[in-house]
Amino acid sequence: MTNETCSEIPLRVNGLTHSPHVDNRRTLLDALREGIAHTGPMKGCDRGQCGACTVLVDGRRVVSCLTLAVAADGSGITTVEGLAQDGELHPLQQAFVQLDGFRCWYCTPGQLCSAVGMLAEHSAGWPSAVTADVSPEAPIAELDSEEVRERLSGNLCRCGAYPSIVRSVLETASRTEAAG
Repeated sequence: MTNETCSEIPLRVNGLTHSPHVDNRRTLLDALREGIAHTGPMKGCDRGQCGACTVLVDGRRVVSCLTLAVAADGSGITTVEGLAQDGELHPLQQAFVQLDGFRCWYCTPGQLCSAVGMLAEHSAGWPSAVTADVSPEAPIAELDSEEVRERLSGNLCRCGAYPSIVRSVLETASRTEAAG
């Protein structure tokens, strides 16, 4: 690598800033896993098709195997390791454990990050492909199993834990609505 193709990129991951020196063509996934040893995002297909590498960049879901690390310069990145706060699991992590939302664990980091982002999108009123009324004045669609399945359809599970994943997301969403 020459100096023209490398950059020191400040990556703010889970609240801490790291400055790895990476090739400008390196993916965010590789910079996270190999550059700063955050191994939560998994390398599944390396083509953006499975969602195992999903992380949150400034709160939005991103498939990190298709995102260049330089594109995340200055952004806040949250991996599965950053979902827990003050030693307490994120409510979705708790629900996955209680309701058996994972089997082999390989897709779970991406499923969790995607579900956190999806719940934020839903709360903000973003429609999905199965939302019946997508007009601006429509009320926020009810979050049911069909909505959850559609909104998480970019995250594949090799073990077929989908019913438990959907149940975990719905349980978390109902607890959040009841609390807030």
